[in-house]
Amino acid sequence: MLRGQIVLLLLDIDGTLLREGATPVGQAMSAALKEVHGVETHGIRTRIETSGRTHGEIARAILLDAGVPAQRIDALAGRVRDRCCEWSARLVGADLSDAVLPGVRELLEWLASQAGVKLGLLTGNYEAIARLKVTRAGLGEFFAPAIGAFGSDAEDRMALPAIARQRAGTAGAPYPRADTIVIGDTPLDIACARADGVRCMAVASGAFGVDALLGADAVAPDAVELRLALRSLQG
Repeated sequence: MLRGQIVLLLLDIDGTLLREGATPVGQAMSAALKEVHGVETHGIRTRIETSGRTHGEIARAILLDAGVPAQRIDALAGRVRDRCCEWSARLVGADLSDAVLPGVRELLEWLASQAGVKLGLLTGNYEAIARLKVTRAGLGEFFAPAIGAFGSDAEDRMALPAIARQRAGTAGAPYPRADTIVIGDTPLDIACARADGVRCMAVASGAFGVDALLGADAVAPDAVELRLALRSLQG
């Protein structure tokens, strides 16, 4: 379809597949930080930007602002992750189908029908939360459990494409950079693709407009136009 060989497409979730802010994961994070560290997030002094950042990075920023030592943050990072995932399972709605962005299901159905495409997730969400979101949105069938990279794999989003390529490749041979494309809706999606030397396609369906995403190899206003852009890719 896109090239002579199979292309690995790594898709973000929030703002790319699902409407930004459609799930109460922020509440789950707040509950987890209060339980594990005794930190009330409403007392944070500075505004912490969350778009495109990993859950671990967001948690660290909040905790550092609250005066929690880095050593304690590191030691309890696993507990924060586990509690955040458990709270999300309780708080996220059982049916997120209304949160799926226009054209996304049709895009994924089309991609899944192409012999030259392998789909995976690449998101700052902890993996359990990422899987929860796509499953409850009715999109879980499109993403194999063994492919992708998540905020639970690395706090630094720049590390995620290489992890995803490692998982999608064979023993000792990561998936080729030339056959990998990151698809997301934030400048950090573009930055992480560039950090690993892979291509990036951006979709302006989240918090950022087309002008903010011009560093990508191609920018589409929505999933419908993204499909057209993917069809036009050559070599």
